[in-house]
Amino acid sequence: MSRILAIDYGKKRTGIAVTDPLQIIATGLTTVSTPELMDFLKKYVGQEAVERIVVGHPKQMNNEDSENMKRIVPFVNQLKKQLPHIPVELFDERFTSVLAHQAMLAGGLKKKDRQNKALVDEISATIILQSYMEARKC
Repeated sequence: MSRILAIDYGKKRTGIAVTDPLQIIATGLTTVSTPELMDFLKKYVGQEAVERIVVGHPKQMNNEDSENMKRIVPFVNQLKKQLPHIPVELFDERFTSVLAHQAMLAGGLKKKDRQNKALVDEISATIILQSYMEARKC
């Protein structure tokens, strides 16, 4: 089998998470500067077998797309063009930042570490991926 990669796309930084090759565990991979994201992804999929890319779909409480969606649509279109052999899916990312902060608190991270936005983005991508995997099991 191959990995599933998840992306928490942001204006400045993007969190990335991946599964193990058996698609059992979601793990934070890194946070990348958004302008460098496409190069990072092309290099990563050149080294690792990636079956699917899941991109966080930012929605508001009323189920409408949030402001960041205007950045995500062009990114997803570019991703499909640059990596046409890998399916790309959007997956609801509501509450992932809140859940990431809760996970950091539960994990006993110090306040300074909890303020690390790159770490929050990576954890958010991991939560998106874990949620996606759980939804697929149903």
